Amino acid sequence: MRALLVDDHAVVRAGLKALLEASGTAEVVGEASSGEEAVAKARSLAPDIVVMDLAMPGMDGIQATRRIVALGIETKILVLTIHDEDEFLLPALEAGEDGFLNKSAADTDLMGAIEAVVRGHSYLPRRAAALIARQKAQRRGAAREPKAEALSDRERTVVELTARGFSAAEMGRELGLSRKTVEGYIARAKSKLGLKHRRDIVRFALESGLVQPEAEQ
Repeated sequence: MRALLVDDHAVVRAGLKALLEASGTAEVVGEASSGEEAVAKARSLAPDIVVMDLAMPGMDGIQATRRIVALGIETKILVLTIHDEDEFLLPALEAGEDGFLNKSAADTDLMGAIEAVVRGHSYLPRRAAALIARQKAQRRGAAREPKAEALSDRERTVVELTARGFSAAEMGRELGLSRKTVEGYIARAKSKLGLKHRRDIVRFALESGLVQPEAEQ
């Protein structure tokens, strides 16, 4: 796995680089000390994963995540921060991150988080679903949120499998359906729920309780 490390502290980047390269499964192809530099290097290197700090001078990690997602490259983003998820988890998810890990757990959980995110899963704190649901309700009112009850059984199933990282082809094999049929169910589910992207499906599945996140151990 080709990784880009983003943190404004050189000593932190050095520690992360040593940890990743000692695993034998990750190669650090670039480092950045600011959000602006992170966006530029993500564009030029197209890494498999960006390990992103949040608090940086100038462009912060949330802004940098949003800019990298907008590039349209196949790069996953794992937020690695000392900040409490109560305040930063939802903004990070809305910016487009794929996982959220506290730095205090990096020595034991970082490689597992990276591997999960690169496979297409979300990697979030155990209480992520409850946090997201509460914060969403506080912002807009739960009554206006899309409901899982709007989905047919088959649409609900493909939403769950999409959130768990299955591709349309894999879902087809699992369900005994053609890829085209699966894609049709996904399109109808997105239409009913007002969603556009895969990340939106993951977030909806977490908020509605259809799936539980692959949590920190």
